[in-house]
Amino acid sequence: MEIDPTHTSLVAVGDSFTEGMSDLLPDGSYRGWADVLAERLATRTPGFRYANLAVRGKLIGQIAEEQAPMAAALGADVITLVGGLNDTLRPNCDMGRVRGLLEQAVETLAPACKQLVLMRSPGRQGPVLQRFRPRMEELFGYVDDLAARHGAVVVDLSGAAALADQRMWDVDRLHLTAEGHRRVAEAVWQTLGHAPQDDWRTPMPASARPAWAARRVSDVRFARQHLGPWIGRRLTGRSSGDGRTGAHVDPATGRAFWVTPEDAAAPGPVRKWRRVEPDPA
Repeated sequence: MEIDPTHTSLVAVGDSFTEGMSDLLPDGSYRGWADVLAERLATRTPGFRYANLAVRGKLIGQIAEEQAPMAAALGADVITLVGGLNDTLRPNCDMGRVRGLLEQAVETLAPACKQLVLMRSPGRQGPVLQRFRPRMEELFGYVDDLAARHGAVVVDLSGAAALADQRMWDVDRLHLTAEGHRRVAEAVWQTLGHAPQDDWRTPMPASARPAWAARRVSDVRFARQHLGPWIGRRLTGRSSGDGRTGAHVDPATGRAFWVTPEDAAAPGPVRKWRRVEPDPA
């Protein structure tokens, strides 16, 4: 891995984890680790371009067949691919099919970029994680194998105790908070060869555990607001991503586009992005 490399472009593909839920901004949009990473890279490279194609709720088949070809066509320096975890949470998950589709996505993306980034996704401490851990570990084994065969790098988030801390997760217990996304961005940043800005593995400060009654109220609220609707979508074959496109996919044409910092001369944080059409094929 090159030390402190220069990257001119980044494309992110995947599901809600990469879309940015639940790092909510005041305008109702999501920021997320991929956006944080893009902003960091943009401050180092004039003309930097970024595209986030991820959509919440997507299964690995949809990522491989819909997002991967769009990402490959953009020809980015770096592409991040995180997918398959939604599949492992399905009751009738076919792990052999998941492996084949993940390999399809990697075979599409690896030749189309200078560096493909894969991940072992984080999980919140609790009974849900323990129930699905065998499938998750099987998925992560596929990720490691594919990375070794295709020259990708793997960001191991699953082994970080700090990211398993319940305080890193939103009230839906499925998506990271803003602090969680910031730490993921730092982990990818370091994996790409950049000097650390902080230690993303540092545990959160110790705090008193909520009282039993408070925990039960939280459990009831979670079941009513999040678990129930999630089960309902599974039973009816619906997805939270139905009808949605990635942040940088034109819904009218179905084509991906780049964004670049509006003020290319600004050395500091990106305050606003502007749309840039991809180069003609």
